Amino acid sequence: MKKEARSLPDTNTIVRYLVSDDPALYARAKEFFDKVKEGGARAVILESVIAECVYVLTKIYRVPRDRAAGSLIDILRYKGIANDDRQELIRALSLFAEQGLDIVDCILCAKAAAEGSHLFTFDAGLNKMNERLRIGD
Repeated sequence: MKKEARSLPDTNTIVRYLVSDDPALYARAKEFFDKVKEGGARAVILESVIAECVYVLTKIYRVPRDRAAGSLIDILRYKGIANDDRQELIRALSLFAEQGLDIVDCILCAKAAAEGSHLFTFDAGLNKMNERLRIGD
């Protein structure tokens, strides 16, 4: 049995869609994400792409953390998003918006909490957040 075709959008596609700074590329990205939003197309957004999007949006485009995270969370909630780790990525982006940790640390915490895994780190701030998530905030 063949799997349903899914797209893997890259950072550039997502950023063009969110910042609409190039009209031609924005139009193509919007057409794609409109289909994903309604479930007419399936897409998986890799966690590495999420991390890179956060970096580009916050460092290059100077988008505030909460707005960058909120925009990416909105996309992850689209009907056609087929990520198995959707909830963990949404949780990581929420943590990123609320805390001072970087996105990779937030992804680690969210995934460790969801899986009941032990997070091995020397970072005191990361250990503190991980402990909070393990006991339910």
